Amino acid sequence: MAKTVQQSRKRVVDDSPPSSPPPAAKRRTATARKSTGGGPPAARTSNASAGPSKASRRASGGQGQGDAAPRKKRFRPGTVALREIRRYQKSTDLLIRKLPFSRVVREIALDMMTDTVDYGAAGLRWQSSAILALQEATEAFLVHMFEDANLCAIHAKRVTVMQKDIQLARRLRGSNGALA
Repeated sequence: MAKTVQQSRKRVVDDSPPSSPPPAAKRRTATARKSTGGGPPAARTSNASAGPSKASRRASGGQGQGDAAPRKKRFRPGTVALREIRRYQKSTDLLIRKLPFSRVVREIALDMMTDTVDYGAAGLRWQSSAILALQEATEAFLVHMFEDANLCAIHAKRVTVMQKDIQLARRLRGSNGALA
């Protein structure tokens, strides 16, 4: 009886074509992965609704679904900053908007007014040329301050201007903080 079982096994092995591996060799064990929740693994790994794969997107030129909007050109870090520096150094126009600056000046002036002087409901009145002169002086002061702070940062072997650079620049300027 034992002989017939062995013979039948031999027949099964002999009946299969020699080129195909045995059925046990085709089976693969699943590698353990950290679960992120959300159902069985087969439902999570389904690529039917995920869209095109990374390889197919790369082959199609990097365009996503629809090819409606081409991607905006991405410059290397620092390129846009250098371009902005050149643009602002070329121009002579004001960097701060006029209306917000005017509101800040009027607010500070109202805070500085004493209660003994009554200017009525309108408060102080300003000539436009006075606010423009204040804005020109303020921007010149700030630009010069950032130039000095940038030199302090470069001296510290850094390229990023930090708060301590501005504090050092103010301290080196002296008590009046003139444009010198």
